[in-house]
Amino acid sequence: MQRKIWFFSLMVVLVLATSAQAVTVLTFEGLADFEPVANYYNGGFGGSGSGPGPNYGITFGSDSLALISGQAGGSGNFTNAPTMPTIVFFLSGPGALMNVPAGFGTGFSFFYSCQVGFTGSVDVYDDLNGTGNVLASLSLPPTPDPYNVWVPIGVAFAGMAKSVLFSGAANFIGFDNITLESASPVPLPGTLLLLGYGLFALIGLRRRF
Repeated sequence: MQRKIWFFSLMVVLVLATSAQAVTVLTFEGLADFEPVANYYNGGFGGSGSGPGPNYGITFGSDSLALISGQAGGSGNFTNAPTMPTIVFFLSGPGALMNVPAGFGTGFSFFYSCQVGFTGSVDVYDDLNGTGNVLASLSLPPTPDPYNVWVPIGVAFAGMAKSVLFSGAANFIGFDNITLESASPVPLPGTLLLLGYGLFALIGLRRRF
């Protein structure tokens, strides 16, 4: 019986780990305060020279800026982001535009925080630069305890997406942990490790009884 429990727990960890590897998560860590994301996720550099970043084949429009929390010496008035201390936001233009020329399907998700009195939106397109057909749209209401509480949200869609526009009131909404190929936020490696420790701890308790 104990061996069956151990085997099942190990399989759960492996399945979750495989799921996490199948998606792409953008945390914006490694970029400087107010730095344009630019080509950082295309194996290149942010607008201020940070990088090179991971080569996911993803670029961001000129209005897409990284923001570091004041708790880490940056200028951002936020806490508790999913992967502190950096998020993405915008100060001008229509919003933060993400281009994925190779395309992605299934769905995508992210965390956001929005000031009371303002709203946001996200539109998924089947062509670059926010053009073509709209595959999915999300309305983003204000969040509770804005800039301290981050709300997970996602959407599934049919077809192949090539760009996403994260929009809303400039300087009043931020985004983090943008996840491609999953309609719900997935555990990051650290979370998976903690889950594995927790499962094996339960196994240990089981052995005592």
